Amino acid sequence: MSASDAEKQGSDSDSNDILAVVRNYLAALPPKDGLDLAINEGNQIAAIIDPLGLPPKIVAAVHAYPLFRDNLLKKNDLNNNELKPISRFIIGLEQLNQFSLPDSWQPGAALATQQSEALRKMLLAVVSDVRLVLVRIAEQLYRLRDARKAPRATQQSLALETREIYAALASRLGVWQLKWELEDYAFRYDDPDTYLSIAKALKEKRVERESFIDEVKAQLLTELQANKISAEISGRPKHIYSIYRKMQRKDRGLEALFDIRAVRILVDDVNECYAALGVVHNLWSYIPGEFDDYIANPKENDYQSLHTAVVDPEGKTFEVQIRSHEMHNHAELGVAAHWRYKEGGNLPQAFDHKIRFLRQLLEPTDDGADLLDQIRDDFFEDRVYALSPKGDVVELAARATPLDFAYHVHTQVGHRCRGAKINGRIVPLTHQVENGDQIEIITGSQPQPSRDWLSPKLGYLAGARARAKVRNWFRQQDRDQHLRQGREILDRELSRLSMKNVPTDDIALKLKQKNTEALCISLGAGDLTSASIATALHNLLPAELSPIKARRQSKRKKAQPDSVAVTGVGDLLCNFARCCQPVPPEAIIGYITQGRGVSIHRQDCGNFLGLNRRSPERVLETSWGESDSGAYPVDLTLHAFDRSALIRDITSVLADENANVLELKSHTDTDSLQVIMELSLEIRDLPTLSTAITRLEQLPNVVSVRRKA
Repeated sequence: MSASDAEKQGSDSDSNDILAVVRNYLAALPPKDGLDLAINEGNQIAAIIDPLGLPPKIVAAVHAYPLFRDNLLKKNDLNNNELKPISRFIIGLEQLNQFSLPDSWQPGAALATQQSEALRKMLLAVVSDVRLVLVRIAEQLYRLRDARKAPRATQQSLALETREIYAALASRLGVWQLKWELEDYAFRYDDPDTYLSIAKALKEKRVERESFIDEVKAQLLTELQANKISAEISGRPKHIYSIYRKMQRKDRGLEALFDIRAVRILVDDVNECYAALGVVHNLWSYIPGEFDDYIANPKENDYQSLHTAVVDPEGKTFEVQIRSHEMHNHAELGVAAHWRYKEGGNLPQAFDHKIRFLRQLLEPTDDGADLLDQIRDDFFEDRVYALSPKGDVVELAARATPLDFAYHVHTQVGHRCRGAKINGRIVPLTHQVENGDQIEIITGSQPQPSRDWLSPKLGYLAGARARAKVRNWFRQQDRDQHLRQGREILDRELSRLSMKNVPTDDIALKLKQKNTEALCISLGAGDLTSASIATALHNLLPAELSPIKARRQSKRKKAQPDSVAVTGVGDLLCNFARCCQPVPPEAIIGYITQGRGVSIHRQDCGNFLGLNRRSPERVLETSWGESDSGAYPVDLTLHAFDRSALIRDITSVLADENANVLELKSHTDTDSLQVIMELSLEIRDLPTLSTAITRLEQLPNVVSVRRKA
């Protein structure tokens, strides 16, 4: 044995000893509240990372970290001889634990500066020592397993954080065995009914599927041996979230998926991969369109394998994956399979590519709050590939639009974009790009982005980076211009919704702005969209009041409240006043009519104010009753220049917003040569109404849409 080999063996022995030393140290700690739970958590997380083959020092740190996080170990304790060799790993894990999504956060929302900074530090840890992030991912998996009996709200919060951050990280780092379980738990907590229905269907078919796979494996092994191909063959379970995504993506039922039954073939090298593929296709007929060569064209996280779907003589379909042992090792462990190279300084190209990619995410941006969007966009695997007019291939995020393409080409091209052609045909800027599309951007002479581009609901931009460029453009405009344009946006939105005498300072406070002026500047700069005004109005109700529960009438002539709380009076017949037709959360008031029960008005309704002056004794205080799904009557006036299919487009927009059309009247104004439509709708709430009006105004030939006062 050489001196270097002896030194290495001694070093390995010392590293293995540290694990036993730390375990003994923790076991000897005096009893404290929570000590046993923290030690058990360390054991559970260590078991999760055990297949990753991480070095003993990091495994030892995993055992001690929960105690340090829960203040059962102090910082001074880390200087003890037993813990000092692993102290930097324990502190690093605690730093990674500082990031969490806010309780009220929803997908599409921006992160606050401090949250964005915590996430940035987390990515810095990826670059400095990716192994610690693998442990943090494993810790998230432990929390998901431990939350089986947790309250529903806790499960949903964990599911959101897992789906948006940790499953995406595991996917990008290629740690599939963790990624799959993370996604399944998140899916189970987020949509338990769908999860259980798929799980039940799979369980019912399990015996039949296992028997079939055993027959396939035996047949394959015999044929591969006959062709002198040494191979290991196993059945591969399909995880439930992957099945669900494929059902959604391909719009198929469970019975129409080809890879519910699946086998995996492991061979020695690339040549044998393709030789084994030939054997498979000689045995069974392959299904056109279901073959993927990820060896010649690896995925972004360097995943390599051959995927094919075949059908046997009885019509049973199944998937076959073929890869080398080295490819399989990477597919299961991702970057964890390369940590030894990092220790020895011999960094393989695939690993180096991942680290370079992650470093790019750490470059400063104009708005740190966009970082989470950037990570989610960049980590997700779905991509589309379009062609420039010169034939260059451009990689874009899934659901990208021509406007995303324009900003990808150059920021100024995006700013000056006025239209686009795809495959020679003019398309809307919200058109979703498909693989192979050739895109040509039509530009103007001056930059003129629209604030509508910043609203994810309207679908102009799929990429967070492009939205950040648009925000930055508006930020650079003159403050007075922002104030003036923001005031126009605010006034226009309140006018469209027919909201009068609304305290705009209250709207500003709801949107976390200091006052109306700050609100207008944010609207003008593009930091807030007009849709947020309707949401703020919806939330201005006192906390003890909930949306009204409305009953849809079978004759569709008049919508009445199913339960309106009337102070001091029992159940009464109630009707919405046709003159103002209130919608939650507008302040309402009741007026006792002669023979028609209580008429519900908006408090600022002109008709009600007149009635109140004449007969104040008939006025009753009212509030919205409790409901999760109401339908409320709203009247709109739409002005447009007539064209074919105009009514079809209008009703299509309203159907997308789940707005029910009760009545539609149309006449032509000969002076303005415009069609004037009067629409009576049932709609859920003010935010939905605002979105519907915005989308209607974007239709070709539509001049204006207003809610009738």
